[in-house]
Amino acid sequence: MADQDENAGLLRAFGRQLKLLRERAGLSRAELGLKVGYGEDLIASVEQGRRIPRPELIDMADQAVNAGGLLIAMKDEVARARYPAFFRDAARLEAEAVELHVYATLAMPGLLQSEDYARAVFGMWRPLLNEDTIAQRVAARLARQEIFSRTPLPTVSFVIEEAALRRPLGGYDVLRGELEQALLYGQRRNVEIQVMPADRQEHPGLGGPFTLIETREGRRMAYMEVQQDSRLHTERKAVRELEEQYGILRAQALTPRESLNFIEKLLGET
Repeated sequence: MADQDENAGLLRAFGRQLKLLRERAGLSRAELGLKVGYGEDLIASVEQGRRIPRPELIDMADQAVNAGGLLIAMKDEVARARYPAFFRDAARLEAEAVELHVYATLAMPGLLQSEDYARAVFGMWRPLLNEDTIAQRVAARLARQEIFSRTPLPTVSFVIEEAALRRPLGGYDVLRGELEQALLYGQRRNVEIQVMPADRQEHPGLGGPFTLIETREGRRMAYMEVQQDSRLHTERKAVRELEEQYGILRAQALTPRESLNFIEKLLGET
């Protein structure tokens, strides 16, 4: 809850700043909306701290109200408010990664989630999130998927437990949409999805999910998260041990082609 309060305070401060600058420029919300190509309702939501503005909206609003860079100066902080505090460092590194390798156990990885699936996941969060926070988290999760079309293309791989593919979070209609989305992403040249079957008699990843990240500078890191408690490992020994686990996981899982066939079969059964 403290994390929600921190984000809400930052967004309210940005909204008040935008409102003051808009009024100083002699613009109504509707007039500012016309200048930046957004509706009056969205401008109101941003000014009231209920919506996280997209970076391009901040850029255009700064120019429209002659802010002289005051709004743009807050853009990075506003962008970080899209994510819970425990994930912000990982989100920044993920967006800059040249390689990303994800092992998922309980649910589909965030990078592969459809809008409906992500909304179902955040709707089940405990303690309960308010509706504005859910909308912000869903938008942030979908924005992360820009990594798949970034230039140059990063290498992205996933090992997903069969149980996560079968768990109908949000209902079977939502699961079908999620499986379809996984198939679409799995056909990209820079993406490999592998399924870990539930009947494997050996398993090196019983310690839980994790993500391996490599940056443009060649730094290798590992991100782990459980019960809203996260840790970013940078020490070589800890990262190497998880890299070893991931290598064995990939060897024991179905191949990418077998995995896509497996997902297609699940989709037909769902």
